[in-house]
Amino acid sequence: MNFRIIGLVLIFLSNNIFSQSTFYHIDTVREIKFNFDQPNWKYLLDSLYVLGDEQRIIGTVTIDGYQYDSVGIRYKGYSSVNITQTKNPFNIKLDYIINDQEHQGFNKIKLSNVIHDPSFLREALSYQIARKYMPSSKANFANLYINDTLWGVYSNVEAVNKDFLSKHYQSRNNSFFKCNPSSLDLFGENSNLSLSPGNDSLDYEAFYSIKSDYGWGKLYQLIDTLNNYPSSINKILNVDRTLWMHAFNYSLVNLDSYIGYAQNYYLYEDNSGRFNPILWDLNMSFGSFRLTDASSYFSGMNISQAKTLDPLSHLYDVSVFPRPLMRNIFNDNRFRKMYMAHLKTIMEENFSNLSYLDSANKMHQIIDQSVNLDSNKFYSYLDFQNNIDSTVTNTINYPGIKDLMSNRMNYLSNYSGYNHNITIDSIKEYNNTLSIGDDLWITANIIDADQVVLFYRFKSSGAFQETLMLDNGNNNDGAIGDFKYGAKIPNIGNNTQYFIYAENDSAGQFSPERAAYEFYEYYAPIQAGDLVINEILAINDNVVQNEFGDYADWIELYNNTNSSLSTNELFITDDSTNLLKWNIPDINIPANGYLILWADEKHNEGIKHTNFKLANGGEKLILSNNSGQIIDYLNFPTQSTNVGYARIPNGTGNFVYNTPSFGYDNDFANVSSINQSKLSCYPNPFKNHLNILLENPNETLISICDIQGKIILQQKVKPMDHKLILNTSSFKKGMYFVYLNSSKINSIQKIIKD
Repeated sequence: MNFRIIGLVLIFLSNNIFSQSTFYHIDTVREIKFNFDQPNWKYLLDSLYVLGDEQRIIGTVTIDGYQYDSVGIRYKGYSSVNITQTKNPFNIKLDYIINDQEHQGFNKIKLSNVIHDPSFLREALSYQIARKYMPSSKANFANLYINDTLWGVYSNVEAVNKDFLSKHYQSRNNSFFKCNPSSLDLFGENSNLSLSPGNDSLDYEAFYSIKSDYGWGKLYQLIDTLNNYPSSINKILNVDRTLWMHAFNYSLVNLDSYIGYAQNYYLYEDNSGRFNPILWDLNMSFGSFRLTDASSYFSGMNISQAKTLDPLSHLYDVSVFPRPLMRNIFNDNRFRKMYMAHLKTIMEENFSNLSYLDSANKMHQIIDQSVNLDSNKFYSYLDFQNNIDSTVTNTINYPGIKDLMSNRMNYLSNYSGYNHNITIDSIKEYNNTLSIGDDLWITANIIDADQVVLFYRFKSSGAFQETLMLDNGNNNDGAIGDFKYGAKIPNIGNNTQYFIYAENDSAGQFSPERAAYEFYEYYAPIQAGDLVINEILAINDNVVQNEFGDYADWIELYNNTNSSLSTNELFITDDSTNLLKWNIPDINIPANGYLILWADEKHNEGIKHTNFKLANGGEKLILSNNSGQIIDYLNFPTQSTNVGYARIPNGTGNFVYNTPSFGYDNDFANVSSINQSKLSCYPNPFKNHLNILLENPNETLISICDIQGKIILQQKVKPMDHKLILNTSSFKKGMYFVYLNSSKINSIQKIIKD
């Protein structure tokens, strides 16, 4: 059978191969050392925190024996910092002064001081569970030394930053927000995504911190849709990921989150235009935080009440402080059943089988000696020994993790909609070795369902489409009423991802159960000619800039098919002895569409930047798959400045020197074949002004487009006008095209802004 359950399991497996050396490997307590030249370093850090200043002091940081100079260090967090205490949490920026300084691919390190957790395990254990169901940080433990003095054992948690986004969302520059108010209001709404702050996106700056270059308008659109048009929320919010977040928080009684004071999460807009919530700050999970749930227990709860916390309280009870991200979504019958299915999966995969307890005990053994030697810890060593099983009393009562979760499991297992008889099995793909563009039929045996939906997509970062699976005898499903359901996925690409969801009047069920984070996958091989190297520019002096403003070499790939293609498990190289030199990230190329790769040796700048450059004097380019099968290759000769080397005709022809056509049809850039006698532009190259001479008796439309086809200027010209003088001072340096369009004549001329 040609399918497999994947998702981020692949990333997990690949990480485990190198687990002995990775920074966040859970089996090792890391050693991190700070060295400050300033004798008053603590006073400086305290002062910056009191002033609310996120500036840093400079120190040397040594990580497992590797030394890094000129590192920026400050405190991190809100309630966990206190200038009167010794053990405060730290935010470490390795590239604060030295660009690109990093440790094993990480440039920011966040150390939590394990306050409010006598077990020391809550954060690392919670993240370990969360990573099964949604993109979540890695976490382990580190012994911190400051000026050679042991400061204590810390939780070491991966930062949610642009590197994290690139890894999980195949992008890093879309709208990105941290959802924490600048000043937490214990009796207010905080970052709850309500419309209370006002009708202007700027009204929300006190409640959300923007981490991208833009996005306030999109955040307001999300909030407006969630509150006023919730039936359309799936278009702008990854609802399934949101349901997983809620299911996680309610399963683990993680109330220092959206549930409680509406904080401690991120929102990132993926490439399909939907916001995705991302968990953060799990140090008070497993009932350590119980001050509010913004519903029945708005004024706090005891441990017994935490064990029986209603996972639908914001639907069936009050919301003292509005929680539209729960109430308005749970109001939808399907979303509510999906949510309960996710909650059941978390509980059964981690708690009913006691696997969480095995993990907790292993982590406990790993850090036992470090905790014992930590003279700055907030709890006794005996508290640490006891808190896995039993309640520890300190400032408050901290529930024993085992005691809390065994009772939580008993409560939820009897909750309405938790238990059901829906089964999904015998999933089959009818293929006969399908090719790209064919239709794929999926069937499954499903019991006790009123409705069955097949969700599918052709790119990892995209939203799933859906179609009904039917048991009517007309969908490769056998006989009517035999509980065998079928549906068709039309016009497949090379990588088809899908999952099944079934429901009845009271419950829902997924297959695979971790959907949509995991899914089934069907591969149709990319054949020679399906995806081609379509054009290169090896000496880009002033043609087009990348997102960092650099004129870099680029490679254009073109999808010759009428189906979407994924670059998953594809490689491109300039070294015939190393076909796997650069693994192209999983990017979708639409039917008859283009993908630009920047060949600039700056793969840390984003997923479309390769780890090699193009050779001016010529070399080979090879596109292949992970099996070493060559899909396309190009042996290009010596290149000239600002001259493209492209297929003519587009996508299929031989390579010729040509005007660069960045991301569009090479045929249209072949201006030598187009009549230019009616159009003359000077000076060329031009600077602040451009003269256009016309020989045309008809009304004409003049358009100036940049190298990417975007219209920069457009103007109608009457028949009596034979000359235009245009102000081009606002044009950026680079190549442009001037188009003349009238009822009888079409002309084009290439121009360059110097």
